[in-house]
Amino acid sequence: MFIAEVVGNVWGTRKHASLNDRRLLLVRPIDPLTEKHTGDAIMAVEYGTGAGPGSVVLVMDEGGSARSVLKDAEAPVRTVIVGLVDSVVSGGTTKKF
Repeated sequence: MFIAEVVGNVWGTRKHASLNDRRLLLVRPIDPLTEKHTGDAIMAVEYGTGAGPGSVVLVMDEGGSARSVLKDAEAPVRTVIVGLVDSVVSGGTTKKF
């Protein structure tokens, strides 16, 4: 799992049947205390969190667990947004979003 910022939407003319009615978003990993980007943007399935561009989210990045979250063992999915991040506490420092 990692914390990321949603940086955009993804549209496709065709999707696998298990992704119908699911939003696809671009997320970019960040350091939650500094908000600096720590990696490249990747596509993630939004799972009922209401996340959109600008949101700071918790991302599951492991295929088996992602499919488990979606309750679809056949879904061609690796990365799922599983929550919105309100704040992070590390080493006595609190960062609110």
